[in-house]
Amino acid sequence: MKITVNGAQQDLASAVTVSELLKINKVEQPQMVSVQLNGEFLDRDKFDSTNIKDNDTVDFLYFMGGGR
Repeated sequence: MKITVNGAQQDLASAVTVSELLKINKVEQPQMVSVQLNGEFLDRDKFDSTNIKDNDTVDFLYFMGGGR
């Protein structure tokens, strides 16, 4: 199965959930990451139940505060 994660193509042997994909990609601070699946933000409570499908596009986003 081929997917795109943060702009890079990735091959997966089998279907995984969003939570599993976070672990596979060794995402630091997964409790602080937002996930965009095919251009739509995914609610955190759906990470365990949403399966990634062939040709999906997933972006892991961190929102940082800062500035003056």
